[in-house]
Amino acid sequence: MISLVRVDNRLIHGQVVSTWIPYVRADEVVVVDDEAAGSPLMQAAMTLALPPSVRTKILRFDQADWAGMSRSRERVLLLVRDVEQAAAAIDAGAAATHLNLGNVHFADDREPVSPSVFLSHDELAVLQKLAAKGVEVEARAIPTDHPVSIREIEARLGARP
Repeated sequence: MISLVRVDNRLIHGQVVSTWIPYVRADEVVVVDDEAAGSPLMQAAMTLALPPSVRTKILRFDQADWAGMSRSRERVLLLVRDVEQAAAAIDAGAAATHLNLGNVHFADDREPVSPSVFLSHDELAVLQKLAAKGVEVEARAIPTDHPVSIREIEARLGARP
C-alpha cells in the first residue's frame, strides 16, 4: 500500500531517511522522477543513505506500477519532485489518501505556505482538486512539525475554497 506520497524536489535526503521512513514504517521507497531515473550519479547519491532493510526503486514515470504499489502488502513511501507529478501519479492509479508537501522551492510565481513550501495559484488549484477527491493534503517538512492543511494553504495564498 502507498503509505504516503511526498512532494520534495530533493527526493531522497536526510529528512526522508531519518524521519519519514520510520514515521510511515516504510518497507520500500519508490522515487518516480524521469531525471533521477536517468542519472546513475543521482541514484547512487540518494540510495547511499538508506538503511539496507528498506528497498528502493527509482523509476521513470512511465515505468511506475501504480496499481502494484497500491495493492502491495508492503508499506511504500512514494516520492515525486513536484505537485504536478503527484497529481499525475494519483490520476494514473496511485491509491493515495495522504499527500505531504515537504519541500517546494521558491519561484517568481510562488508564495510561501510554510518555511519550506512555496506554491503558485495553479499548484493550489491542483491540490484543491486532489482534496476534493478525498486526498488529505498537508505541508510539513518533518512529522513532528505542525501540518499546514489545505484550508490553511488556501488562506495563506489568499485563495477562496
